[in-house]
Amino acid sequence: MRSAEQEAVLRSVRKLVAFWQITADELSGIPEPEKVVEEVKPPAGPKYRHPRSGETWDGEGSQPDWLRDALTRQGYTVEELRLPQGASPAEQA
Repeated sequence: MRSAEQEAVLRSVRKLVAFWQITADELSGIPEPEKVVEEVKPPAGPKYRHPRSGETWDGEGSQPDWLRDALTRQGYTVEELRLPQGASPAEQA
């Protein structure tokens, strides 16, 4: 059984088909719409790593406490904590 919404849509389609005088043959030649597939991005991975503790941060969201502490109290620079592009933390250890 069709819902009231489906019935209303069918009435609208029938009215449009009649108004534009569309034939069944014309409808059969229309290709199916393509499905939209959203591309899923893999996680970016860490961009910063503490050289002693090994803690990492991907650069998203708020700065973690360990990073803030390393920059303000421990004397590290951002460049010293930044991982080379494409490198994993294990490669930096």
